[in-house]
Amino acid sequence: MVMPFLMLGACGLGSVDVGGQAPAADDREACRALLDAVPGTVADQPIRETDPEDGWGAAWGDPPIVLRCGVESPEGFDPVATCTTVEGIDWYVPDTEPEDTEGDLTMAIVNREPVVEVRLPAQHWPPAATLVDLADTIRKHTDRTGRCL
Repeated sequence: MVMPFLMLGACGLGSVDVGGQAPAADDREACRALLDAVPGTVADQPIRETDPEDGWGAAWGDPPIVLRCGVESPEGFDPVATCTTVEGIDWYVPDTEPEDTEGDLTMAIVNREPVVEVRLPAQHWPPAATLVDLADTIRKHTDRTGRCL
């Protein structure tokens, strides 16, 4: 959900389709709290309006960095997959380059519930600033279920 006072930096860009399905019933309260608490900027990009406005995602910048909450575990992740820890949050970052993914990289938190994914366009690479900027909100609104190996 986008807070009206945070919209000033993104005027005129239009809303971003965050797509996806609603999270499982058990994840909805945590996802709503997380989305209500997202930062106004991520990787120096201003927050954007989303479509639907009360959907299960948030977006920043142009092209948009898109966060979705309550998604399935990331494709390609298994208990022995490599994960990266940034600011205490474990992320599955597929071992690809922007040109291998048509410019977008989809990363997801692991070892926490509900699962949060972030789609990062190549223009916003490397992902470090995005992951750091989201860490505090994710830490406060998800529950740790394990650790990277």
